[in-house]
This record gives sequence, C-alpha cells and structure tokens, in this order.
Amino acid sequence: MHVLVVTAVAAEADAVVGGLAGFTALGLREMTGGYELRGHAQYMPRPASVRIPVVDVLVGGVGPAASAAATATALAFSTYDPPYDLVVSAGIGGGFAPHAPLGSLVVSDAIVAADLGADTPDGYLPVDELGFGRTVHRPAPALSGRVAKVLAGDPAVRVVLAPVLTVSTVTGTAARAAELTRRHPRAAAEAMEGFGVAEAAFRHDIPCVEIRAVSNAVGPRDRDAWRIGPAMDALRYAFATLTPVFEESS
Repeated sequence: MHVLVVTAVAAEADAVVGGLAGFTALGLREMTGGYELRGHAQYMPRPASVRIPVVDVLVGGVGPAASAAATATALAFSTYDPPYDLVVSAGIGGGFAPHAPLGSLVVSDAIVAADLGADTPDGYLPVDELGFGRTVHRPAPALSGRVAKVLAGDPAVRVVLAPVLTVSTVTGTAARAAELTRRHPRAAAEAMEGFGVAEAAFRHDIPCVEIRAVSNAVGPRDRDAWRIGPAMDALRYAFATLTPVFEESS
C-alpha cells in the first residue's frame, strides 16, 4: 500500500515518522510549491508479487485551505508508481467530553466541515443546505472500522470511532463548544485540516481517513490544561500500530 499522511505542523510529522518502526527512510523529495515528502518503506522478506508498503509524510500547513492545497499538490504532481492507495489526515486536536478524554485517539467515521456555511436569523445553515458543495466526507466503514480496531489493540489506549469536525477557528468558549455539540452530538474531536485533506483525496478518488490524538478538551481556552506531549505519544503509538493496515492490499 502507498500511503500519504498529511499533518499540519512538523512536530506532528515527527511523531508520525517516529512511529514507523520497521520502515526505512527514503529521504526528502521536493515538490512544486515548496512542499517536501518524507518517504519511508518497509523492506521485509515478502513474495515478489507483493508490493512494498510505502508511507509518505507531508507537512501541509494549518487550516483546511492549506491542507487541501498541499494534499492536492502531492496527489496531482506525484510521479510515483504505484499511485497512492490511502490518504490519512493526522495530528493532535481537541476532544469533546465525554467521548474523547485527553490522550485518546479518535478515528473518523465522518469528516465534517463544521463552520462552512452561513449564519441566518434562524441559526446556522451548512453550505450543502444552501445548495453548494458538501460538508461531510465519510470514510468507508470497512476502512475506518479496521483502523480503529487495530489501534484498539492496547487496552491502555482509548480509541473512539466518531465524527471529527474541521473548523477554521478553534473553539475557545463553552458557548461555542455547546453549539457544536448540539449540531454534531456524536462528534468526538475538533481540528483544522481534515476536511481539506479529505476533499483533495475525494477529487482524486482515493480513500481518506482522519486520526486525531486528543491534546485538550474542546471548550474554554486554557493552555495550562493542554497535554501536547502525551497526545504526541499517542499519535506516535498510532502509526507504530498501523503497519498491518499499511500492509493490506500491498
């Protein structure tokens, strides 16, 4: 399987790479736009007919626009053979209580653009209800379920299969958290890039899933309560554990 993993910042990419046990670094490959792919391949004895799993890690920038541009660039301008089989949006994010406590992992069964729409006197309207575009990408249940099942192999790590919201402005008040919870009662995490990555993957007809390690609770902004280190550890664990998925269909 040839996998593209897109993170927002370098620290998240480092955590992903740190989890790729058994993979050999292939070095940096430069692309149009100044983007760099960090390639990794798993060289292990296998039948000649079985493809070598390759994972490329891309720092795409913060927010849905930046992540969409970076992902689309990697997918459109890649000259690698074979093409990508899977795109993963990965990083840390906020967790909605009580679904996703600090340090837990959230695997998307839906990737939702939670603030793409219009405010009206009667409340918020998502852009699809206005007749334009879409606000939800749904990974195939077999894909998201398989990822969640593999990650749940360690009983010490809480894994949640639920919608992940994409926002352009991170939630920082109780009122905003309550509004998002009312509109998306099953949502377990909030981040800023997933929908952009998923939209680019959709345009190229490539499956996409989002994985978030929870570093803070969605609600009033309190940086002293953030637990970025443990969240990065959880992200590293995730990619150390996902090798069986990357070996499938290889």
